[in-house]
Amino acid sequence: MSKPESLGGIIHTYQKYDPLTIPSPNQPPPDLVSAAFEQMLAYGEQREFTDEELANMVKIDPSQIGGMIANLDFLKQKLQDRKKQILATYETKKVEKEAARQFQQHANSLRPPKGLEKDYRQAVKEEQLYELENLYYRSGRENRDFAQKLPGLVQTLGDKYQVDELAAKYEFTGRQSMTVPEALEIKAELEELDKLLEQLDQVQKTGQMGYIDLEELQEYLDQEGMEHLRELNQAIENYIRRQAEEQGLEKSGPNSYQMTPKAYRLFQSKVLSTIFNELQASRTGRHPDAVLGEGAVESPRTKEYEFGDSVTHMDIPGSLINAMLREGPTNGRVRMKPEDIIIHRTKNTPKAATCVLLDMSGSMRYDGQYVNVKRMGLALDGLIRSEYPGDFLQFIEMYTFAKPRHLSEIAGLMPKAVTAHSPVVRQVADMANPKITESDVHWHFTNIQHALQTARRYLTAQDTPNKQVMLITDGLPTAHFEGSKLYLLYPPDPRTEEATLREAKLCAREGITINIFLISTWNQTEEDIRFARRLVESTQGRVIFSTGRDLDRYVVWDYIKRRKSIIS
Repeated sequence: MSKPESLGGIIHTYQKYDPLTIPSPNQPPPDLVSAAFEQMLAYGEQREFTDEELANMVKIDPSQIGGMIANLDFLKQKLQDRKKQILATYETKKVEKEAARQFQQHANSLRPPKGLEKDYRQAVKEEQLYELENLYYRSGRENRDFAQKLPGLVQTLGDKYQVDELAAKYEFTGRQSMTVPEALEIKAELEELDKLLEQLDQVQKTGQMGYIDLEELQEYLDQEGMEHLRELNQAIENYIRRQAEEQGLEKSGPNSYQMTPKAYRLFQSKVLSTIFNELQASRTGRHPDAVLGEGAVESPRTKEYEFGDSVTHMDIPGSLINAMLREGPTNGRVRMKPEDIIIHRTKNTPKAATCVLLDMSGSMRYDGQYVNVKRMGLALDGLIRSEYPGDFLQFIEMYTFAKPRHLSEIAGLMPKAVTAHSPVVRQVADMANPKITESDVHWHFTNIQHALQTARRYLTAQDTPNKQVMLITDGLPTAHFEGSKLYLLYPPDPRTEEATLREAKLCAREGITINIFLISTWNQTEEDIRFARRLVESTQGRVIFSTGRDLDRYVVWDYIKRRKSIIS
């Protein structure tokens, strides 16, 4: 089958293209960080990203690239015209009959052994490829002649399948008949055209030139047109590399990138912006007012001087103006009296300390809840760093054990694999025994008691009366410690619940408030809700019911609400 004439010359407008202006400087840059982080949140991989992976994660508006859409449309039109030309030239009825005739003729020429004849005739009648292949393996050495001819028959039937698919998939309106080999070539070309058209559609949506198979497209373009496409592809790749570096994706090798702290901060700001944009209708102020009183930060607001006020916060220009208005300068001097003095009010922002317990037990894998939990953690850290830099925040991963985690570890956390499948688990492990390590026990249980105990150690060391635990979980605890002994009890046992409640009371003695964000799941019971309420009652905390997708909003806005109550 001869190839169509070249469609050269259609990319000529790219000759005036300046790679340095991809996209227009007036357009916002593509968001590389969010796509990379979402992949990390879902798969827990803190690995490096290749150039190709980064390009596939980024979407560029093709309208920002001058002339790109027009030229892609022109190229699509040429490919569609070629497809229409083929469909308007040929018809398929004759080749369908010819393919069926060739198969029957080939099948009748074979002589199957008596033991396989019935199955062979049935397979031929029903045109079953699988059964014919099965007969090949059943033939054995004694029927080698028959077995050697079967692959040829299978190939003939496969050709018939493809001819039938060609006739069913495409609507031919022409009159020119085809041979079976020609039909197979035409089918391959039509499918190639469909593939290229689909690739061009993707490029128009995303600006990702990597979607286009340039090797296949070159059969429809001249050398000059292909060169322009390659130049455009290279320019877009260079643009993505520049944006990656600007957004905190650092080059770590010839063709790889890794996350930097700058990328973390950028992603946090994007998540917070999304949260606050979604809640604009509430008209709730984002920045809480600080307490007016004796503090270190001056406010623009002033007041009259009172006995005991520190003159270090005196509004000198305002006080001098008051003195001059009262009696004016005398012999070039201004006499100031106590009633002339005005003092800057000061702001006092109290400190808060928070431990966030992130449930990474086995149940968090359902509906991808763990992704929402990690996104919430990054958003909350971003809020505190930007709005409340004096506050203390510590993340604690919660599963069978409780582990303090740094911000850089949050994105890589994953729910623990379920390793005990019995409907009833009653296990005790003495962790003081040197022969027993953490890897010897099941990790997918939920140990709220140990997580609260770990949080209490961090919070009692903080010099502030404003201490809280944010517990993000989906249900009842299934593990606890009694001394050095670790109990794994499933279904949830009252013994574990009581141990967890005792730890909550110890938190209450230290002035620690426990707030639970209870994630809704398909298997949540009334007992889960009752226990959550019992757990927070002793610390005057709250249970906040949340769907996973809204978790980041609930946590961030609850934190802001609590900070407002602290300083008001």
